Amino acid sequence: MPSKIVENQTLSAEPSPDALAASLFSEVFIADQLARDLIGKSLPKGMQISHFSVLNLLAHLGVERSPAELAEAFHVTRGAMTNTLSRLEWAGHIHIRPDWDDARRKFVSISPAGRAARDAALAAFMPRIADVVRDIGSDRVRAALPVLRLLRRQLEEALSQDMR
Repeated sequence: MPSKIVENQTLSAEPSPDALAASLFSEVFIADQLARDLIGKSLPKGMQISHFSVLNLLAHLGVERSPAELAEAFHVTRGAMTNTLSRLEWAGHIHIRPDWDDARRKFVSISPAGRAARDAALAAFMPRIADVVRDIGSDRVRAALPVLRLLRRQLEEALSQDMR
């Protein structure tokens, strides 16, 4: 069976579905870790990726969300989200208010300071990730996005089936 050398790895012409899946997820996991390291090192002092992610979502939505909705959006436990929200509230980046109709619920919104912190974070890391995309090439990135989106949707569906 003919083989092809690609980036110091020998790949058979027709990898098994399991080998293909293992290779795909290995690349996704490594890329995720490297991207988190690159972005994490670029964030303003004291900000973590989880903090930026919550601020970014709230800025994009432009509306309040409950802590439970945020936990679901990020596929984390309510306890993990509560910890992140506590740190963001302490920093003045979010406002947490009670639900006036149901005292057991709360709503979270981004504060002006949180919007400024999110914008500073974007300004810090966007040039670095833009360089990566430029080096890969816009056409290749555009071609990869539909596959990555489909992978995300399939993983979300598999996870939601596990929760049923």
